[in-house]
Amino acid sequence: MHAVAAEAVERAASVLGDLAERHVSLAPMTTYKVGGAAELFVRVRHVDDLRRVADAMRASELPVLAIGRGSNLLVSEAGFVGIAISLVEIAEQVRVDDDDHVVEVGSAVLLPVLARQLANSGLTGFEWAVGVPGSIGGAVRMNAGGHGSDMAASLLDVRVFDLVTSTEQVLTPDQLGLRFRGSGLPPTTVVLSARLAVVPGDPDEARAELSAIVSWRRANQPGGQNAGSVFVNPVPGEVSAGQLIDRVGLRGFRHGTAVVSDKHANFIQADPDGRADDVFELMAIVRRRVEAATGYSLRSEIRLVGFDRTDA
Repeated sequence: MHAVAAEAVERAASVLGDLAERHVSLAPMTTYKVGGAAELFVRVRHVDDLRRVADAMRASELPVLAIGRGSNLLVSEAGFVGIAISLVEIAEQVRVDDDDHVVEVGSAVLLPVLARQLANSGLTGFEWAVGVPGSIGGAVRMNAGGHGSDMAASLLDVRVFDLVTSTEQVLTPDQLGLRFRGSGLPPTTVVLSARLAVVPGDPDEARAELSAIVSWRRANQPGGQNAGSVFVNPVPGEVSAGQLIDRVGLRGFRHGTAVVSDKHANFIQADPDGRADDVFELMAIVRRRVEAATGYSLRSEIRLVGFDRTDA
């Protein structure tokens, strides 16, 4: 770490005090289970903790990274020279308004947990989320989706904390800049909770839909150490990234401790005790070969943190 960065870390640490942990490995917090450490790590339990983080960010000019459940995150071996945060307690609540059929859910709640809870309560429209191993906060930021739906289909509004202004705001879907597997939310905007519209339905039918989605994913997608689909489909519903990767013969292709899945070509698996940099390099190889052979430039669906290059 350069001297300037080290000084910035110390300035931030002095503001955060005992709220911050030093040099915490982020690998166990991601579904890839590989990668480096954050120089500073904060478990946010109260909004006041976020205000401290905002003060530290301004004092040090360090970047901030919200971890969530780490299901779409790859951190380099070099790690993250900044302040990583994980929301707990304040972001783990679920409240259902039965009269208006609206559910308010904290950003740390897992999508599969919420999908099952709503189905069991006879509230439908969110079944697609049972197969997405992320949190509400990450799902809003990435406009997560699958099986013909996504967050944008249910989202009413989102409560966020702006680290630049140290204020809470409520944003409508139009203000989020939602797109296919992405949004316009900057890293300095932390999702606290979201309100979703749901539809009354038959619990048995909803549970059957959940079961069908889970069965399909088990049959068609690999388990193990991965972050789901690596690249965004270039033309959703028409041209898929997996088809393009297959077309250039990269299914099963290995680079170091990372390999393109034999089961689904748009998944890259990391070996146990593998290297995040190998995953990144394999992503770059796949991207270059697909573009050279087909003309399609694949966009990463995964948040890449701490890498010097951005060509994956």
